[in-house]
Amino acid sequence: MKDVTRILTALEAGDDAAEDQLMEAVYHELRRLAAAKLSRERSDLTLQPTALVHEVWLRLNGDSTPSWENRRHFFAAAAEAMRRILVERARRRMRLKHGGAHGRQSLDDVEVSTPDGTSIDLIALDDALAKLAVEDARKARLVELRYFAGLSIPEAAQVLEISKATADRWWAYARAFLYHEVSGGEDSGPG
Repeated sequence: MKDVTRILTALEAGDDAAEDQLMEAVYHELRRLAAAKLSRERSDLTLQPTALVHEVWLRLNGDSTPSWENRRHFFAAAAEAMRRILVERARRRMRLKHGGAHGRQSLDDVEVSTPDGTSIDLIALDDALAKLAVEDARKARLVELRYFAGLSIPEAAQVLEISKATADRWWAYARAFLYHEVSGGEDSGPG
């Protein structure tokens, strides 16, 4: 993975072979992240980890040559792309033209599991994350890195260039904020 930053520099410099080298260097890590995210999705989901990686790759390489500073920056962009793809698919499943609220639905239609095994609504999470981003974009970025990229607190702190202690505080705040938003603002204890 140390070569990723070198490859990204070559890609930005216009090296045509760098794009293939980048895909080869990051493919397995991206597939591992995709598999982890999809394992929390509905069991009847047709999207496979390989397909998710390919969609992420297409988004990252879009119309112009992207400029990533380093490996961490690349994986942060990949995590955001993965999040957007999964949210778009969840929204598409819910639209009326795709059956939406009509017809057969399972109880876990658009839910994903968190690392502790609890389930949340991916669309509600995305809406709450958008609200957090308005309030504090860096805390929202921390959530994306932790939840969608699967980074640990120390890894996310390094990407955001903050201390681990700050990341711990931000993570606690962001989790409380998101819980409050996803649960509809209901407080679980006295005021």
